[in-house]
This record gives sequence, C-alpha cells and structure tokens, in this order.
Amino acid sequence: MSKEELFAKIKDAVIEMDDETVESLCNEAIAENFDATEVIREGLIKGMDRVGELYATGEYFLPEVLTASFALNAGVDILKPYMKKEVSTKPVKIVIGVVEGDTHDIGKNLVKIMCESAGFEVIDLGRDVPINEFVDVAEKENADFILMSTLMTTTMPGMKAVVDELTARGIRDKYKVMIGGGPISQKFCDEIGADAYTVDAASCVKKIKEIVGI
Repeated sequence: MSKEELFAKIKDAVIEMDDETVESLCNEAIAENFDATEVIREGLIKGMDRVGELYATGEYFLPEVLTASFALNAGVDILKPYMKKEVSTKPVKIVIGVVEGDTHDIGKNLVKIMCESAGFEVIDLGRDVPINEFVDVAEKENADFILMSTLMTTTMPGMKAVVDELTARGIRDKYKVMIGGGPISQKFCDEIGADAYTVDAASCVKKIKEIVGI
C-alpha cells in the first residue's frame, strides 16, 4: 500500500469512527517507517477535519464527533512516540486552552501535539479555562503566544474577553493572540482584535513560525 493510500484509509476510518481500523493502519504506518507527524497531519487530522464539516452541515452530531475523536486519539497514542521533534531556531512559549464554558478539546489537543512537534514549549491549560487564567499564566510563564479554541458559538465572547483583559492590564502588545475552532472565522478574529486565526493545527504551526520569523 502506498503512503497516500494509507493516509486515505486512515482518514476514512476516522470519519467512520472505526478506532480498531485506525489503530491497525497506524501500526502499519509505523512498520513502514512513514513519518508519524505526516501520518497525523495527512490521515488523522484530515479525517477529523471532514468530521467537523459533517458536524457543521448537520450530518453528524456531537456523539459522532466525540466517537470520531476517540478513533483519532487511538491513532495519536500509537504515533506520538514516533514523532520527530524539531529544534526551533527561536524559543517559543505558548499558553493554550479551550475558553470557559466549552469542554470540547479535540482541536486544542491536535494543535498542542503539532506545536510540541515543532519544538515549541506548550503550557496546556486544558478546557473550560477562565478568562483571567489565560492572562495570569501567560504573565507568570513569560509566554509569547496565547492560543484559544472553542467549538461553541456561545463561548466565543470569552475570546474577546481575554483580548480585552490584556488591554485593560496594559499588556496587550506583549502577546500574540491566536484563535481557532469550528465557529471561528477571520472576520471574528478581526472584530475582537486577535492577531491571527487558523483553520487547523498545521496552519497554526505555520503561522507561528511566520510570526516569529523561523
């Protein structure tokens, strides 16, 4: 089986919520010495992206999204020990979390994995993170970036609240604020005064590198 065929099968297995097939195919990818990061990016993440599209159009509901995420995580668990970690030419420290009121952390976890693979230091606040915690931890850790995600429209205002809190404390210019998630758009990013919006984990890493000049 070619690399492209294997990636396509992994993608389909995630969409079909078939964790056993995902595990089998990911083990096959390791046996073939395929790059683990590429398998995650081109197989697992693309599958989850499609699941997100199906959710957005109403063909999938949250139970399907969560079941697909179990399949994705099963693959990540197999592949993660084999991921090659880059050495970043510039130190980059990131605070990441899902905004308060939202417990959906699939996308956030993928961004964390890809950022760590790129050689960035990641402080993961988890999910349902209070507004002040993003700011307090960024200050305490002397971070460079604050990354926020959400899957729910009702919690999107929390992202603006973090930007507003940074401004209120007079420290807005210290951090690059990046946002993402199902309902997020470039328009919303511009409206709340965030620095960047990206559609997926790979794009997020690429944007961070672009911002810091790596």
